Amino acid sequence: MSATTQAPASAASPVDEDARWKYLNHIRQTPGPFTDPASQDEVAMRMFDNFKVLVIGAGGLGCEILKNLAMSRFRDIHVIDMDTIDISNLNRQFLFRKADVGSYKAEVAARFVMNRVTGVSITAHNKTIQEFDLDFYRQFQLVICGLDSIEARRWINSTLVTIAEEGDPDSIKPLIDGGTEGFKGQARVVLPSFTSCIECQLDMHAPRAAVPLCTIASIPRQPEHCIEWAHVIAWDQEKPFPKLDKDDPEHVTWLFNKAAKRADEFGIPGVTYSLTQGTIKNIIPAIASTNAIIAAACCNEAFKLATSSVQCLGFENNYMMYSGNDSIYTYTFNHQKKPDCPVCSDQSRPLDVDPKSTLQELLDSLAIRPEAQLRTPSIRAEGKSLYMRAPPQLEEQTRPNLTKTLLELGLADGQYVNVTDKAFNTQFDFTLVFK
Repeated sequence: MSATTQAPASAASPVDEDARWKYLNHIRQTPGPFTDPASQDEVAMRMFDNFKVLVIGAGGLGCEILKNLAMSRFRDIHVIDMDTIDISNLNRQFLFRKADVGSYKAEVAARFVMNRVTGVSITAHNKTIQEFDLDFYRQFQLVICGLDSIEARRWINSTLVTIAEEGDPDSIKPLIDGGTEGFKGQARVVLPSFTSCIECQLDMHAPRAAVPLCTIASIPRQPEHCIEWAHVIAWDQEKPFPKLDKDDPEHVTWLFNKAAKRADEFGIPGVTYSLTQGTIKNIIPAIASTNAIIAAACCNEAFKLATSSVQCLGFENNYMMYSGNDSIYTYTFNHQKKPDCPVCSDQSRPLDVDPKSTLQELLDSLAIRPEAQLRTPSIRAEGKSLYMRAPPQLEEQTRPNLTKTLLELGLADGQYVNVTDKAFNTQFDFTLVFK
């Protein structure tokens, strides 16, 4: 479902449009030492007015990005988000109000911004990014991601690289990606097929290491350890309810009380109801100020790309890291393109394996390897299917291979294997390296 939301007339006092855009126009019309001279002619100025931007995500980052783009005078914006507004969103997703709970985020955010900023058109799409074909993405000059999902980032990254490899100069769609985690965040620019892509940078988002069970069971050191003890051990031993419902306040309260008691035994402060809820649901606290800073960085890069007023992140430095834990710290660097990236290169990636391990163990390891992170992989070797998750008949036929070792399957050191995952629209090529 897509909707171009019309802005209703505002009841507030009229805005002086000349004053609103005074400083922005000054930046655009006054060349600096790094300004591309070609960006100052009338044609370039008109091109900016026709610039079409896609924003993916209308949550904490997305709300800030949409507001910033509109206030940077981008006139044609599309936003994709399939989620609806929850009451818990209201403390940081400032485009929403209590009356909006249950409505689509994309539609409400578009309507709010258009009501405040004259001349901007925002088209809302209440879908997943996978529901659109390549022609949809070809219409944009720029894509900005405000996502909380690594899988979605990898999907759009692969899609834009596929479009870029068509060879048309207009097929290069810069991808600006922002992300936050508590008081930390990052903004990066990907020029598909030219610079390091998100798949090249996947090891920057390695899966979180699990806390050893022995630490949880015997020597907890943090409040989270006590909560995990209540979640993993005490619940299994006592089974207070038939099945744990992490959204049920009664169940969460039981875990909180158990965790608080264990924390008292070991002298560990800090166990709270909200921490208990966040730990068992793996919720990362969202900080509104971090969202604002990272969204501003993303939109600065969008403005630079659209106007050529100053050099953007991209070829020399392409990754900006921010930390606000102890003070304000930023670091910008160049993340190198990887020659064995499965998305933007043609080389296969080496995969260290034990030849005596089973195929099931190999597939399980792909979920936790920082360079792979594939949760539902299917695998083929040269000329044969080792394990395929679909269709059902082929899954049943290849299932016995899961208990066989790599040697029993006839695989050899240096052999190529192809891995696919239903969550991604690309094929991952690996070279087995026996150890």
